[in-house]
Amino acid sequence: MVAMESPVNDDVLTFPRPKGLNWITTVVLVLFHIGAIAALFMFSWPRLLVSAFLYWVAIGLGISMGYHRLHTHRGYKCPVWLEYFFAVCGTLSLEGGPLFWVAVHRIHHQKSDHAGDPHSPRDGMFWSHMGWIMFGEGNHNNTKLMSKYAPDLAKHRFYRELNNWHWVPLVILGLILLAVGGFPMMLWGVCLRVVVGLHSTWLVNSATHLWGARRFATRDDSRNNWWVALLTFGEGWHNNHHAHPTSIRHGLAWYEIDHSWILVNILKRIGLVSDLKVAKLDTRIVAEREAA
Repeated sequence: MVAMESPVNDDVLTFPRPKGLNWITTVVLVLFHIGAIAALFMFSWPRLLVSAFLYWVAIGLGISMGYHRLHTHRGYKCPVWLEYFFAVCGTLSLEGGPLFWVAVHRIHHQKSDHAGDPHSPRDGMFWSHMGWIMFGEGNHNNTKLMSKYAPDLAKHRFYRELNNWHWVPLVILGLILLAVGGFPMMLWGVCLRVVVGLHSTWLVNSATHLWGARRFATRDDSRNNWWVALLTFGEGWHNNHHAHPTSIRHGLAWYEIDHSWILVNILKRIGLVSDLKVAKLDTRIVAEREAA
């Protein structure tokens, strides 16, 4: 979610339908996509491995473990330094700072697939996937407004400053990759990796409200989608998540692979996390529904 410069409302967070293209956002997205395509013509195994590792850092640690399951829903507890680390990882995804991401996602849960939802497919698949970013209000750096929706994070000066300067870690990373591996490494580790990460995360907003199974009768259209789960370290088990928002575990059945749930258990074993909130699934009900 790249920065947008449209006028913002200081009193309420809104997501108006298309009135005009946000040119700054669109230009940045186009440039990143061009860089991603160019990277494909400069393939090497080391570049692929670096890109894959950074994808896990940004999406697996930053978005799934950090922005979503920890900062938004408080599905577990960990030391403050680890919270901060996950937040910095989240900024590497180009999806905005922690206050912005958490505020938008909390509003999504409050109004999911109803009026006021920032990115519902009921307003069109393109809108839910990326249109809301290209045409939406520029609230990425409106830390004052975001604080109203994420007051728990706003108490920390670190989160406020990171929200204001969310693009800095990615710039620093790009310069490091440029110095170490040259322009091709920067294209793979930044442009290609960011573009794949953006579309994977956006699929949670679009695809998992359109395609997949519904285990729980939630008030929205959320669905469990296995291939989105594979791309996003378990975020695709979206119907499970909307039924149990605070649960750190999204893949509730044994066959629903949830990489972040596996990781958080490893961190628990070494004493880095505690107080895991976990939804329990009645396996008899699951068997009956899946046999129907």
